[in-house]
Amino acid sequence: MPPLRYPRLALSLLAMAQLIIALDTTIIFVALHDMGRALQVNAQQLQWIVSGYTVAFGGCLLLGGRAADLLGRRRIYRLGMIVFALASLLGGFAGSVGGLVAARAAQGVGAALLFPATLALINTLYAEGPVRNRALAIWSVASALGLALGTLLGGVLTQVFGWSSVLWVIVPFATACAVLGGAWLPRDGEMPRGRSFDLAGCLTVTVGGSLLVATLVQGPEWGWLAPRTVLCLALAAGLLAAFVWIERRSRDPLMQFSLLRLPGLRLAMGLTFLFMSSYGVQYYFLALYFQDGYGWSPLQAGLAFLPATAVCTFGIRIAERALQRLRVEQVLVWGLGLGAAGIALVAALLPQGAGFWPLLPGVVLLSIGQGMTWTAMWIVAGQGVPAAQQGVASGMAATAQQIGGALGLAVLVMLANATGGEPGTAPALAGLVRAEFGAAAFALLGVVLVMLARRPQPACDGTPSAG
Repeated sequence: MPPLRYPRLALSLLAMAQLIIALDTTIIFVALHDMGRALQVNAQQLQWIVSGYTVAFGGCLLLGGRAADLLGRRRIYRLGMIVFALASLLGGFAGSVGGLVAARAAQGVGAALLFPATLALINTLYAEGPVRNRALAIWSVASALGLALGTLLGGVLTQVFGWSSVLWVIVPFATACAVLGGAWLPRDGEMPRGRSFDLAGCLTVTVGGSLLVATLVQGPEWGWLAPRTVLCLALAAGLLAAFVWIERRSRDPLMQFSLLRLPGLRLAMGLTFLFMSSYGVQYYFLALYFQDGYGWSPLQAGLAFLPATAVCTFGIRIAERALQRLRVEQVLVWGLGLGAAGIALVAALLPQGAGFWPLLPGVVLLSIGQGMTWTAMWIVAGQGVPAAQQGVASGMAATAQQIGGALGLAVLVMLANATGGEPGTAPALAGLVRAEFGAAAFALLGVVLVMLARRPQPACDGTPSAG
């Protein structure tokens, strides 16, 4: 990879990619009410507007990582931005729920190309240690801004311009990044010779992974023991087993299973799974409670998430400084512990009234924990991974994240709907509170996972070894 001519401008593009990916995850939440009315969809179809993105994102991440490693990370970065822009443009014109879900899935494909390319660029362009930690902190700030501002921007745009605008707003930013990537990111080197794309491996893992995530999303409606659920899970397991068989016999496998021997990557995959099952899905239930329970407008619901943006950024800064003195596991335990306490406190106070201020202490705790956890887990994910495999390793950790988001949302939606009730009724609101407590439990599982990992590493400079 040629040296960076514009290190700050390049980092701004990499951070912008993460902002767009995170923004697109949450900007839909506040617009769901208006989408449901306009397209006349039920609650399960409404979930698919969220999960269509997750399914495609999670299913195609290893493919995106392989493409970044073989075809060039700058090329895949720019391609991912173009796919994102086109999908967002077409999605705004969707006149049916099927068209909208298809557009969201196409956005997920763009994100699956973009994410591993972006993270691999950071892990290869910036030296391991304080320099890379600083780059990851800035990248993490962009992610936090995207997650929190998505709900705010979604509320403003939905109320002023209608639900289509939450898709169209992505178009100019993604287009600009695709163009500027050609000038600010270093040119890709020559494509490696003698390496194949491993089409059989790509096909089995992409179809199998997508089917697994889709079945986890649909399971609560079908029933976990329903024949079609069992059949889809069995088929997904068969395809993923075929992927393992193919990879073990391939001369140039898509995924080097030796990467799983790295304790840092294994830990990161577990953490990204639990992060998205807790922090990543709790916005969904809060946005619904604010509108169904408190009667807030989309704009009011979006504004309620604004404090989380600043506080989460503060949490990222805390993590960056703490990593200079503490082991990364200690930072993760603090981050996940604060997050679990904060989410549980918000859940306990939700039924107490329609005012936002009683919720603020819990929002502060969970947002600090979110910022600390996000930064630290991605630092762990890149440790000890060879430069030539950073794209696939990033795809592996991000695949676990998306499966965690899909499974976490499916489980918590099932928990929320256990007592039934129409939106806005007491049983339905009680279900949303249960789901928030469930998200807190997922964060607490992360604390247990880190404490069980026990990876030995130095405490002096915040750059843990791979073990």
